[in-house]
Amino acid sequence: MIALYARVSTEEQAKSGYSLQDQIRQCREKAGKNAECIEYVDDGYSGGFLERPALSNLRNDLREKLIDKVIVYDPDRLSRKLANQLIVTEEIEKRAKLIFVNSEYKNTPEGILFYQMHGAFSEFEKAKIKERMTNGRRAKARKNKVVKDVKVYGYKFNKESQELEIYEPEAKIVRLIFELFTDPRGRAQGINGIAHYLTDKGIPTKKRKGVWHRQVVRQILMNETYTGVFYHNKWNTEGMLVNKYKDSDDEKVSMTLRPKEEWIPVEVPVIIEKETFTFAQKLLKESRRRWAGTSENKYLLSGLVRCGDCGNTMTGRRAKNWGTYVFEYSDAKNTAGAKHKGCGNRVKCEDLDAYVWNHFVNVITTEGESAYSEVAATTESQDSISFEESELQRIEAELVRIKSGRKRLLDFMTNNADIVDEEDIRNQLKELKEKEDHLLKLKEETAALLEERKNNEVNDEIRAKAVERYFENENPESMSIEEKQELLRMLYREIRVYSNGKIDFISL
Repeated sequence: MIALYARVSTEEQAKSGYSLQDQIRQCREKAGKNAECIEYVDDGYSGGFLERPALSNLRNDLREKLIDKVIVYDPDRLSRKLANQLIVTEEIEKRAKLIFVNSEYKNTPEGILFYQMHGAFSEFEKAKIKERMTNGRRAKARKNKVVKDVKVYGYKFNKESQELEIYEPEAKIVRLIFELFTDPRGRAQGINGIAHYLTDKGIPTKKRKGVWHRQVVRQILMNETYTGVFYHNKWNTEGMLVNKYKDSDDEKVSMTLRPKEEWIPVEVPVIIEKETFTFAQKLLKESRRRWAGTSENKYLLSGLVRCGDCGNTMTGRRAKNWGTYVFEYSDAKNTAGAKHKGCGNRVKCEDLDAYVWNHFVNVITTEGESAYSEVAATTESQDSISFEESELQRIEAELVRIKSGRKRLLDFMTNNADIVDEEDIRNQLKELKEKEDHLLKLKEETAALLEERKNNEVNDEIRAKAVERYFENENPESMSIEEKQELLRMLYREIRVYSNGKIDFISL
């Protein structure tokens, strides 16, 4: 079987001589009229990385000995990076014959030298193309042109004039957001309230979705473009395009802010007056300062309580119950766009606070200070380790479900090739892969934590300090809420509350 490999990157799609159809046509001519061929096509993938769908399939089929000959239009279709080009070439030649359409390749010292020189020049050419494109975009920006569709809510991009134009259906929503945020008597209060308001009204987002997230509203309020100036070259995104080919988050490149003197201002139509925008920034700053690390009411178990049924954290709030206001811990998440709204589990603060504090006092005082380390060790083995073990069991069960779900999707795609929506299947497979990666990472962390807790002596020292601080206080019950919180956090990592009344204490 003969493999025909073709690739074109996003930058090359508009260039003549690199069309996928032309590459495949010439590869087929090279293979011969009646040759049995399989096409491997990477459409819109950079040659800088080897993690490409079609190339990965080709390499896998080579390992499975399904291919005995590989035909490629040009060596730089394998990769524009010399090191990667040589890796793939060597891998192919171990299992098949490699043929190029527009260049002669011989596996001799001279042929290999020429091949490496060709790859080096190809890599140099790519760098020069990138440099010319970057310089060209900056030159256009200095002529007051927007060089690409930046997708700012409220504007649409005119490709012919290379300008941003006001898109009134969205622009009026931008004005509404600023009006709601800057008017204290508005129909919605705060960023979260505005997000709820827009969602309830059925107003579509930029991506035509129905749910507004609070972060999207915040980004609109902070976007200076609405005042009439868009900055090109503001962010350094070099290397981010190939993040999707990298498995490890540590290897991925993050966007960074360039020095302001490198920004290139481009005039755009005004949607929000400068005075209104400046006032909104002042309100945002005050809002961050007012709410950073503070709460209207103090809760003893703040940051410790989690719903044992749905897994949501439970936070303190003031709620109305039969006409009377009460304080309670609730798993409800009312922030706009929250993925998990909670299962409705809630418990009165005074009841849970008293129960947890009594549990803490009993653990410390039941056997006396001298016997505490033994009690703590018992608590550790009964609570913390069993919790980690049950968590590992849950993760394993989830991984099995994901594996079964992926198999069903692949079977469905194979058996219904004529009617299946490949894009939808691909998206579902991607979601399953993301869930699987998250669970595998969580499994690794949980297993490490379990092992650590079995052998960790530091926790005993922390608990001993908690005992010491408790007993050195003449009247422990008179301690402030902050002092009690500190002691609780020295003993408990988490408190799980179930709707059936069960409470689990997860030790450090």
